[in-house]
Amino acid sequence: MHTNGDTLVFKEEVFRIVGCAIEVLNTLGHGLVEKPYENALVVEFRLQGIPFQQQPSFDIQYKGRKVGLFVPDLIAFNAIVVDAKVIDRITDHERGLMLNYLRTTDLRVGLILNFKRAKLDGNEWSYEFVSMRVYSWLK
Repeated sequence: MHTNGDTLVFKEEVFRIVGCAIEVLNTLGHGLVEKPYENALVVEFRLQGIPFQQQPSFDIQYKGRKVGLFVPDLIAFNAIVVDAKVIDRITDHERGLMLNYLRTTDLRVGLILNFKRAKLDGNEWSYEFVSMRVYSWLK
């Protein structure tokens, strides 16, 4: 694992979430759209006792006026934005979206979970860790 020389923020929580993602992918397999993976994460979070909110909404403000909503998939541990994806690879677009989620929610840590791969084990990282404080990208 590589953290650009910085300490991984919420290390235990991140590993618990990634463990849930691995379980979901290994159980459901690949080839689905994003929503079933998000919903399966909800089931797995409940089974693992991970506190979460699904689809919370946050106002986007422009000069004091509401101009839209940001709706992340999940927020776990009241601290980590979790975004389920089914894409070939995580790009700057997804990273930028996550950074906007973090700015909008005033949270510091986000996980982009990619369910595109067929099977995962603990040695294969299928996510990127995004931190407002650390600015780390883990692959």
